[in-house]
Amino acid sequence: MKVLMINGSPRKEGNTALALREMERVFAEQGIETETVQPCNQDIRGCIACGFCYKNRKCVFTDIVNELAPKFEASDGLVIASPVYYGSANGSLISLLNRLFYSTQFDKTMKVGASVVAARRGGLSSTFDELNKFFTLSGMPVASSQYWNSIHGRAPGEAAQDSEGLQTMRTLAKNMAFLMKSIALGKERYGLPEKEPIIRTNFIR
Repeated sequence: MKVLMINGSPRKEGNTALALREMERVFAEQGIETETVQPCNQDIRGCIACGFCYKNRKCVFTDIVNELAPKFEASDGLVIASPVYYGSANGSLISLLNRLFYSTQFDKTMKVGASVVAARRGGLSSTFDELNKFFTLSGMPVASSQYWNSIHGRAPGEAAQDSEGLQTMRTLAKNMAFLMKSIALGKERYGLPEKEPIIRTNFIR
């Protein structure tokens, strides 16, 4: 099994990376492979709603988004992590996620998702909710922990002092591993839930 982890912080050794490393250790103990990517120190354009991906099954911009697409498809789970900026996730990360989720047309049903947020003090829950919406719009079960998936720290490395936050990360990784393994067994025995044709309505007609 494999988990793709996206570190949405531009800081290479920041508190977001520290939180993900705590999860990586647990995944390794559970026999789950991880790949962590840190794209948000690159120039990432936002979606321009051009429709190119509908016909070509990839984004019109040739950048990290198209590189991540096959990794996402091959994964059993996805962890999205971000520091908090003004009660929201890093803007570059949101631009990436908008394009990644919209341009990839493979079935994401039952891939397990988990969001992780890091902040000095506030804005954690709003950012946590923001990131979880990508999963719930895609039929992806959301992994939870013993608390909201958050960790506190301002200066790089300071989150190492947040013992509850670190435990929350470990518990999250354990729960996510269990959920992915359970879903894999369920697929073997029962298959995926049957899907109805999607109904899309507009409010103006």
